[in-house]
Amino acid sequence: MRKIAIAFPLFLLISPAIADTPPTALPYAVFEETVPHMDLASCPAALPQTDSFCRVAMGHDAAHVFAFALDGSSPMIGHAVLPLSAVAPHEE
Repeated sequence: MRKIAIAFPLFLLISPAIADTPPTALPYAVFEETVPHMDLASCPAALPQTDSFCRVAMGHDAAHVFAFALDGSSPMIGHAVLPLSAVAPHEE
């Protein structure tokens, strides 16, 4: 019980510091290595259309489309969940 009494005030002190840290966008290199996906020829209308590219991952009977910027580390700039029929993979 004493450990909890000491830890809780410490948690209250560091909580605001954690809350003030802005989220970091997922870089494409991390997505590429960790998420099974397919390339899309173009991004769906619900996602950014310029200076971006999209990838799709299937899950729970839906298409999860991720948009990435073309600049820098290609951070993720958008996400949409669409019916499977709404996306077509890029054909090479």
